[in-house]
Amino acid sequence: MSAEHDNLIEVRLRELSQLFNMMDPSPFIDRDLDADAEEFIVGWARELPAHRELELVIHLATRPLPDRIAGTEEAVRHYFASRVEVKRREVRLLLRQGRASLLIGLVFLAACIGLGVLVQRSGLGPWSRFLELGLDIVGWVAMWRPLEIFLYEWWPIVGDQRLMQRLARMKVRFVLPAT
Repeated sequence: MSAEHDNLIEVRLRELSQLFNMMDPSPFIDRDLDADAEEFIVGWARELPAHRELELVIHLATRPLPDRIAGTEEAVRHYFASRVEVKRREVRLLLRQGRASLLIGLVFLAACIGLGVLVQRSGLGPWSRFLELGLDIVGWVAMWRPLEIFLYEWWPIVGDQRLMQRLARMKVRFVLPAT
């Protein structure tokens, strides 16, 4: 792919209606993209350099109504802008879940360590060390989920959000059949 075309996403359709979910009763501007079309566009966009603005080139076999051509760019941008908001909510909810998990995990860890100290002092002989270590391990395992959220789970969603922001700004151009 040459550098001048490393921002193009090309879609070939028989008719423009294939781009949108025909089951969606919303007005044209608010209509969802077809799931396959969205997957294709997003998948292609992931492969393009992140520093370039994107352009969607729609090759059509049949000429659509002029008002549909005029509203398509706005409809596509509107759709991806709504996906940005979905991703923003996902991150917010995940971080809220992470904070709750962290609080629960810390309380549980403290309880396990405290119980381990009590077991060690109880004088159960060789079993006291075994039980203390088991409680320590269980307490630290309880911290797995909050650490997973804060270290790994949030950033792919933020990456998707940034991609959706790029898609929400992309230009849409048509290649129509000769008349």
